[in-house]
Amino acid sequence: MEVPKTSTTLRFALLLTAAGGFLDAYTYISRGGVFANAQTGNVILMAIDLSERHFHAARAHLWPILAFIVGVAFAHLLKGELAHSVFDHPIRIAMAAQIVVLVAVAFVPPDVPNALVTVPIAFVAAMQFGLFRTIGSLSYIAVATTGNLMRFTESAYAAYIEKVPESRQHTRVYAAIVSSFAGGAVLGAFATRYFGGAAAWIPAALLCVALVLFYVDDRRRRRL
Repeated sequence: MEVPKTSTTLRFALLLTAAGGFLDAYTYISRGGVFANAQTGNVILMAIDLSERHFHAARAHLWPILAFIVGVAFAHLLKGELAHSVFDHPIRIAMAAQIVVLVAVAFVPPDVPNALVTVPIAFVAAMQFGLFRTIGSLSYIAVATTGNLMRFTESAYAAYIEKVPESRQHTRVYAAIVSSFAGGAVLGAFATRYFGGAAAWIPAALLCVALVLFYVDDRRRRRL
């Protein structure tokens, strides 16, 4: 039996979406109501601040947006031929870099500018968004839930109203993804209030487990 590509498995996606939900709760609670992943929210909040001439507050939402743009571009670079010609496993190196960023963020004192936390986390989220988008043949988003919720609803309608057999499995996958994101956000809210900045170690640990899965699957393939 062929071992599927690690980054397209449900277990991998659940770890990433849980980390994504956690990080949005983490930055929103601990870093001035700024979202790390949900750039739609940042655009709206920035627009509201601009309309009220709160320019300093608007800048706080601008930096994560810019970091997200750069992160998506960097993710595309990692998927290109140039990165693969330089590194054996550029995606794994990117995962390791994301873990390092989150571990470092946990040491940032609460009295420093919020951008020192929200910008690197937004960059990490953008890399996840750019690098990991599929579970088997299904599309998903690891750092937000609107698209996943829409696909869950469409799959459920196809499964239970139109009676499309394979849509039941799709519904279960998207239900798991949406639940994972929500569960990560709940955990992020509790952990951030209890541990403060050090709570960033939890999503770092989730990404560590996701990284280990690459090597576990490598061993399984060698045994086949």
